[in-house]
Amino acid sequence: MQEKKAEVLIKKLDGTVQPFDEEKLRLSLDRSGASPGAIEYIVTHINNELSEGMTTSHIYKRAYKLLKEKEETSAPAARYSLKRAVMELGPTGFPFERFVGEIFKIKGYKITLGSILEGVCASHEIDILAEKGDELVLIETKFHNELKVKSDLKVALYVRARYDDLEKNNFTGQLKEKQKHQCWIITNTSFTKNAAKYGKCANMEMIGWSRPVGRSLQDLIEETALHPLTCLTALSVSEKNNILKTGNVLCRDVKNNPSLLESTGLSSKKASSVLEEISRVCVPRTH
Repeated sequence: MQEKKAEVLIKKLDGTVQPFDEEKLRLSLDRSGASPGAIEYIVTHINNELSEGMTTSHIYKRAYKLLKEKEETSAPAARYSLKRAVMELGPTGFPFERFVGEIFKIKGYKITLGSILEGVCASHEIDILAEKGDELVLIETKFHNELKVKSDLKVALYVRARYDDLEKNNFTGQLKEKQKHQCWIITNTSFTKNAAKYGKCANMEMIGWSRPVGRSLQDLIEETALHPLTCLTALSVSEKNNILKTGNVLCRDVKNNPSLLESTGLSSKKASSVLEEISRVCVPRTH
């Protein structure tokens, strides 16, 4: 009988510890589009290097480096870095609500950002109003600059309270006859257990980076191929910053306007390699 491998405890970003989950690593690598051979290679290396107390951040960085070395193209590594690439949009001043709004536009919604609606008790600013057919969705976005930070119960409580106040006033006339209305919170990290429990009880849609499965923020980005250019490996940090300063933050923006690459100082050869990577990375993911 094969001896069961001893569990190795690793440290999460929030300081808590948990057993290393090999299957979770495999799934994330598979989701990036890594080849079966590369997945086995990386998992084997990570297992051999594991030590008690190793951080999830260290494991991610090691897997990312190995993925870049092993794969013939950079696309899997770029997709593997997606969560951190979205977080890197924060310092650029690009509003998270605008990024989420672009996702909903691609999915066929008419969106309005930063609407002020009057409730019975007070006026409220809504990050995103999204409308499609018989749906009206009020979306609150919560962006965090650190992976370890979660949206807590207070966030869910105040979002639901505002929604209830607006509902009493028919959403200031936004609600059409027989139209369904929903309350969503979307964050680039996750929710505390208490917030998630309350959201489910209060009939709110709680969208985090990886939950709910099949409808997470990661799913939404991959389905619409709305990848931020910060995920690209063909660009240096300074080159990314030069492009970001022009107000273009999405791979789609660069694809639709290739001339901005050379206008921000890239050579023709470098621009071509960036466009080639975009064509490989930004492909809608089907489930």
